[in-house]
Amino acid sequence: MNFKNRSFLKLLDYTPEEIVALIDLAADLKAKKKAGIPHRLCEGKSIALVFEKNSTRTRCAFEVASADLGMHPVFLDPSASQMGKKESIADTARVLGRMFDAIEYRGFEQTIVETLAHYAGVPVYNGLTNEFHPTQILADFLTIREHCGSLKGKKLVYMGDARYNMGNSLMVGCAKLGMHFVACAPAKYFPTPELVAECEAVAKETGAVLEFIEEPAKAVVGADVIYTDVWVSMGEPEAVWKERIDDLLPYQVNSALMTVAGPQCHFMHCLPAFHDLETVTGKKIYDAFGLEAMEVTNDVFESEQSIVFDEAENRMHTIKAVIAATLSDILN
Repeated sequence: MNFKNRSFLKLLDYTPEEIVALIDLAADLKAKKKAGIPHRLCEGKSIALVFEKNSTRTRCAFEVASADLGMHPVFLDPSASQMGKKESIADTARVLGRMFDAIEYRGFEQTIVETLAHYAGVPVYNGLTNEFHPTQILADFLTIREHCGSLKGKKLVYMGDARYNMGNSLMVGCAKLGMHFVACAPAKYFPTPELVAECEAVAKETGAVLEFIEEPAKAVVGADVIYTDVWVSMGEPEAVWKERIDDLLPYQVNSALMTVAGPQCHFMHCLPAFHDLETVTGKKIYDAFGLEAMEVTNDVFESEQSIVFDEAENRMHTIKAVIAATLSDILN
């Protein structure tokens, strides 16, 4: 395995062995941080964090991870960059690549992060695009391994809109690591046939199982993890809320569904989650539709089966592993 100077754009670019190696490294770096052992593996290097979509976890994870590694992070939000407005993506990549040792991008189309990686000359990391969210999946899998003991054969059920970055990336990750992936939603919310076919080809090599089921009670039986995400993604208009609620309310993760799954089942969510009325959006939805929770009820979110905050913390450790693996010699 050779990680040095590689970009991290989607899990399809990495072998199962490489993905496991990154998770193993993340676990080791997490143990070092908990023990107070310095691990400044990238001393003196710098990283540009280009955010076209805001995030609490992704920004904090990259900034703390890079600082722990001895790096200097520079955050660029949409108002701080001319990328795609007065300067092309390719030109921006060539400028940042001469000033920084690595670039993180969080925003819109996958083609943007692919273009950055093509022209930058330094590793580029995908912090989220419309199509994929690979750093989140590493955190999810580290968390599942911590709570379930292993990954191979574990059953993960994704409830809700599986057409975009989270459904896509969880399906890819499960296929790569020989897991049992179930997308549970109305059929129009399943991943594209093209990506499904690509993942099925991977599954034949790894022993993974991929299923697409419309009935929640059937989908979750024996699940090790039930996973969900918000029903309306960043950048989508508020007008789609009614359609999503009409379509996806039967797929809400609630205590009845967790009971069907069984006591072994954990609940996961990449956050933020609309599980109460403590957010502006949550209050708007309540006023418009009378819902006190959306994709997950508060009793599930706050239950002992919920491991969402372990998952959130692990964003930092797995992102640190990706940076260290591609900028230092720790895995080479």
